[in-house]
Formats: sequence, structure tokens, C-alpha cells
Amino acid sequence: MATPSLTQTASPVSSPKFGAKTSRTSLILFFVLLLAGIGYSAWSLFNDVDDMGTIVTTWTPFVLLGVALVIALGFEFVNGFHDTANAVATVIYTNSLPASFAVVWSGFFNFLGVLLSSGAVAFGIIALLPVELMLQVGSSAGFAMIFALLISAIIWNLGTWWLGLPASSSHTLIGSIIGVGVANALMHGRDGTSGVDWGQALKIGYSLLLSPAVGFICAAVLLVLMRMLIKNRTLYKAPEGNAPPPMWIRGLLILTCTGVSFAHGSNDGQKGMGLIMLILVGTLPMAYALNRTMPAEQSLQFAAVAQVTQQALVKAAPQPAPADPRHTLADYVRTQQATPDLVPALAAIAGEIGGEVQDYGSLAKIPAAAVGNVRNDMYLTSESIRLMDKGKVGGFDADTQGKVQLFKQQIDSATRFIPLWVKIAVAIALGLGTMVGWKRIVVTVGEKIGKTHLTYAQGASAELVAMVTIGAADMYGLPVSTTHVLSSGVAGAMVANGSGLQMRTLRNLAMAWVLTLPVAMLLAGCLYWVFSKLF
Repeated sequence: MATPSLTQTASPVSSPKFGAKTSRTSLILFFVLLLAGIGYSAWSLFNDVDDMGTIVTTWTPFVLLGVALVIALGFEFVNGFHDTANAVATVIYTNSLPASFAVVWSGFFNFLGVLLSSGAVAFGIIALLPVELMLQVGSSAGFAMIFALLISAIIWNLGTWWLGLPASSSHTLIGSIIGVGVANALMHGRDGTSGVDWGQALKIGYSLLLSPAVGFICAAVLLVLMRMLIKNRTLYKAPEGNAPPPMWIRGLLILTCTGVSFAHGSNDGQKGMGLIMLILVGTLPMAYALNRTMPAEQSLQFAAVAQVTQQALVKAAPQPAPADPRHTLADYVRTQQATPDLVPALAAIAGEIGGEVQDYGSLAKIPAAAVGNVRNDMYLTSESIRLMDKGKVGGFDADTQGKVQLFKQQIDSATRFIPLWVKIAVAIALGLGTMVGWKRIVVTVGEKIGKTHLTYAQGASAELVAMVTIGAADMYGLPVSTTHVLSSGVAGAMVANGSGLQMRTLRNLAMAWVLTLPVAMLLAGCLYWVFSKLF
């Protein structure tokens, strides 16, 4: 016997009430939080620099730092109102929460998501950047790179927001990074394909490509299962007027909205953190290039691990080290072409790193003049080990491989850290961004994907899939698009319910998805060339 169709008669979707104009209290609260974030960040920066005993002879680095931080936090602010609108669309269109309250609620849990994030996504994004720019991040080329990729991402995000298209901020940022890498390679007379770690780019690309498919299929399957297991027909009907859903349905929708908001903050907020750390390392390496909060005991353990690793590598490849081991490692990271000198070069750098840390006693005691070089040595070593492990280079036995991986973990703990004030600054930017300009994307998700009004079951299935998908991606350090997962989840739920899709909207979404990468690459590449000439 055929299952009765729950398809609704196609009819114009009625917009929910988004509330009156922003109240004076809301504006005051907005600016109080904004000023508090700026004040706390400035105070933290001052203390970090003062603790180093730095004598300020020129304000130029601080001016560049201020401009770069404003642009980086501006990217997260735009990301907030561009992406997080997806989290609140379902609770607004099912009358589960008033629009004004839903936006504040989502902003708060975005804030918490950023604060409690792991940092794995942040450094996964940074791994896409060209090695030569990473080694000279404080140079004019480094600032040109930061400004180009951030400004191009902001331009495309604002453009798609103005058109009401739920494009992906993650997709945009990755396209900008690739554009800078290609432009940098071409400007130095190399093949454009050599400017990007394509292995890492493909890994991230797969997560961005698969996440919409996961959202669509899983949301559709979940809705079908709900129809089979839960016979309450109220779930599958559009809301009547402004009446809220039954309490248990309402609780489920609020829970999934909360989960998506938290997961979005945890995943997307890390992209801004990673870029801000690059800016800090470039402008104030004496304070931020190395994790100076690492205890002296751990630093000495780090030095011992480095020396043990050097001995194991020398035993594995006893030939003499090259005259310039850093050049050997840099070439390998850039080209991923191993040479016989690779392992001896890695052993030599490991010994130098261990010796420097042991001589100074802790990372905190390394003088400002030496910090940049030590950090670059650690970066080259970590990236070389990562690529060697991925390419099965070296042919180490289990004991040597274990020592090398332990050494990499020690290096990463010394260089891949995010101060609390950076997390708070990004959390405030993303949270406040959630409360501004969200209506355009909310209307697209709620009204322009399906031909009928969003039902409770459709909203819950799309949000639940988005929450789980983004949370899982965060655990594995993969950046995914909240926009792609949620909007495709809504589309999948519409198809499973027989509600039909608005093909014009889907064509626009598909066009934005296709154009985001090449446009971001072109914008970032051109801006990088312009800024390189200006700086």
C-alpha cells in the first residue's frame, strides 16, 4: 500500500515577522560589546609586548598590525551575518523563536563555539599558503598576502550577501589563498601550479565538495525516517499563522539551531584566528612567533626529544648534511620532490633546534633577535615531516617514525597556539556579525529554496544534519561550509517531502558555488600583485 503523500499545495510562502527596527538598547549593547572587545584586545597586546621588554622606536609595525587586525576581524564580522543566518532561518520560519531573540541566541552560541574551538582548522587553512611567504610573513610580501586574501574574501562575501545568495565564506577564503599562491609563483617566474600545496587543497576541496551532498542526502533520508517512525502529522505541516509549534518540536528546533550556531563558531571562527596569528607573527614575532607560555620543564623535554630525533635520523641516513639544510627543506616543502640530502638536512635542523632551546633554557628566554629564525626552523621541520609522512618518504622503521612524530608534536605545541585574547576578539566579531544584516540570507533559505513553507520536520532534519556534519568536520580539522550544508539540507528535506524546489534559486546557488573559487582566486591574485608593488 502506498504511503500517503504529505505534499502541500504549492502556494506563496508568507514571510514571518522579523520585528521592528533595532531598538536603542540593542544598539547600545552592540557598541558596548564592540568597544569592550577592542579595549581588551589592545590591553592584551600592550601587555604581551611590554612583558618582552620591547623598546618602541617606530610605530609603523603597530599601524600595520592595527589595519591588518581590523581587516581580519572585519572578515569574521561579515562571515557572521553572511553564514550564521543559515542557523536561524529554520527556527524563525517555524515560529520556534522570535527573529530578534533567535539572532541574539545564535550570536551567543557562535561566541562560545569560537572560545571552545580546538585550533586544528585554523592551521589546516594556513598550510595552503606558499612556504616562502610563510617564512617571510613579516615582510612586505607577507603583508601583501594577508591584505589581498582578506580583502578579496570580504568583497565576494559582501557581493553575494547583497544578492541574497548563501555563498560559502570558507570556499571564498580558500579560493583567495590559492589565488595568492598562484600569483606569487608566477611573479617569481615559476609555474603557477607550484605556488600551492595541492594535496592539502584537494583535501579541503573534497570536504567542501562533499558537504553539500552530505547535507542534501542525509537530510532527505532523515526526513523519510521521521515519517516512517513518527506519525504525528503536525510535524509535516506548515505553521499556522504565528502560532509556535508543540513544545517538544520547538525544543528540538531550538536545540538544532543552537548546535549549528556553536558548530559554526567552532569551525568558521578558526579561519580568522589562523590569519590573525599570521599577522601577529609577522608584526610582533618577539611576542607571538613562539609559545612563550610553555613551561621550562616542557621546553627542556622538547630539547631532549629534538636531540633523540636527530640521533635516530643520523642513524637512518648517515651521510653528511648539506651545506644549507634550510634551503634543502624549503625546496622540499615547495616542490615535494625528495632528494638524498633531505633526511640529513632534517637531522641537522632538528639538532640545531634542540641545541638552541637547551642553551636558552626555555622558549620564553629566546632573545627577540633569534625568535624569527627559530620559528622558521620549526615551521620548515614540521611541514617537512608532515609531507614526508604523507608521501611515505624516508622509509623509517617504527621506532624512528615514532620519534619523528613525537618531535613534530612538540614543535606544533611550540608554534601552533592561539592566545585567549585572539579567541575572544574573533568570538566578539563573529557574534556581533550574526546580529547584523542576517535577513537577506534568512529569506533565501526560508522562502526561496522550496515551493512550500518550511515544515517543522524539514527544519529539524536540515539543522540536525548541519550540526552533526560541521561538528565532525571540526574534530578532523576540515573546514566546511555552514551555508552549503544547511541550504542543501533544506533542499533535500523539500525533495523528500515532495514539496518541490524553486529552480531559479537553485541555479543561482549553483552559479555562486561554481564562480566563488575562480572569482576569489582572480581577485586575490590581482590584489596581491597590486599590494606587492605598493609595499
